[in-house]
Amino acid sequence: MKRADHNADSTEIFRSAPISEAVLKNAVPAMMAMLMVLVYNLADTFFIGQTHEALQVSAVSLATPVFLFFMAVGTVFGIGGTSVISRAIGEGRQEYAKKVCAFCMWACVIVGVVMSACFLIFMDPLLSLIGASEDTWELTKTYLTIVSFCGPFVLIANCFNNVIRAEGESNKAMMGQLIGNALNVILDPIFILVLNMDVAGAAIATVIGNVIGAGYYMAYFLRGGSTLSISIRDVTVKDKVMTGVLSIGIPAALGSIFMSFCQIIANARLAAYNDMALAGYGVAAKVTMITGMICIGLGQGVQPLLGYCVGARLTERFRKVMRFSVIFGFALSGVMTGLCYLLTNQIIGVFVTEPEAVNYGTAFVKILLTTSFLFGAYYVMLNAIQAMGASTESLLLNVSRQGLIFIPALFLLEAMIGINGIVWAQPVADVLSSILVVMLYKRCTRKLFGTAGA
Repeated sequence: MKRADHNADSTEIFRSAPISEAVLKNAVPAMMAMLMVLVYNLADTFFIGQTHEALQVSAVSLATPVFLFFMAVGTVFGIGGTSVISRAIGEGRQEYAKKVCAFCMWACVIVGVVMSACFLIFMDPLLSLIGASEDTWELTKTYLTIVSFCGPFVLIANCFNNVIRAEGESNKAMMGQLIGNALNVILDPIFILVLNMDVAGAAIATVIGNVIGAGYYMAYFLRGGSTLSISIRDVTVKDKVMTGVLSIGIPAALGSIFMSFCQIIANARLAAYNDMALAGYGVAAKVTMITGMICIGLGQGVQPLLGYCVGARLTERFRKVMRFSVIFGFALSGVMTGLCYLLTNQIIGVFVTEPEAVNYGTAFVKILLTTSFLFGAYYVMLNAIQAMGASTESLLLNVSRQGLIFIPALFLLEAMIGINGIVWAQPVADVLSSILVVMLYKRCTRKLFGTAGA
């Protein structure tokens, strides 16, 4: 009875709270959590940068997209599970929601173990693939070898920071990320600078942060604070539990996987010019990540609210949530883009000091910022499509932006204008994918509600 009351209380905001309150109470914790992910990503580069060794910055830049692959696979079960669970709760199918949650948990454990083993076994071919040079080979290998040991924990942490939001617990979802990432940030300077462990220290801090973050989420369920379940007794792949999660989760994760893959390709192309260009691009990507990560948090925050509206057939509420969220997203990404542009020199100078790397980084940031104002509306619409359970449209979007559009644009533009063409590929992909997301969103809402939505 207590759990039923808890569920009613936690989903009340989905049903009847004022639109602005419902959006902000779900989105702000998610945005704060993604801000901590951003801080965590910046921390490694920042503290490694304090060693004043650009090759170590390059090594972390090479390793980051590979590590993000773990996080991307976690989103298969996180985004997919959130979509299915939020719609199930909206429909009043609580037992089904529990089975989906348990499936997500144990799938993370199994897949995480397999991925860790594969990364360790095939480490040398992986280093060749991502473009590690003779100078960065051992540094990159050290980092990736260490972080590979926390694969299952990375998947669990990135899965349940989404799933817990499906039952209206945005603050608890945020706390898991805050705790894990804050610990990472605290440990970084100790391991890297005080103990002089360099990239190995950054990797160890990452492992500890992810283990603690995953532990927080597991403790939340084991203490009985959730109406959902991670018990192995509730695991099933029947009744479309597995297919429901994967049909949304795989397309969603493909966006992150392609993002990592495309960053690997861009890094490899830039490394062919020189390591200072690679260091500059790594820092530039982190600057634009400031706007991107916060807007991803906005989209992920409103997804459970939208999914609940879909399950409960609250068409008018869905439309109002979307209208508010898209306008808020435009304003948010516009303000963040402006701040990043004004503070470009200061931010770049924090991470690298070599004049050549600074020059590359500054030039690359200004290119990447030309379209980052589109991020807010893009991620709101993308997550709305996932909330509606539109697997085909979600798949098309996620393979297009960082795959079908970005990769051809990268090679074409590099052939036309050289090194800057590699960087301009991302703004081109941003514009074309923003047009595509609007078209697909309108198509999905017409199919589901008989209306064009927001």
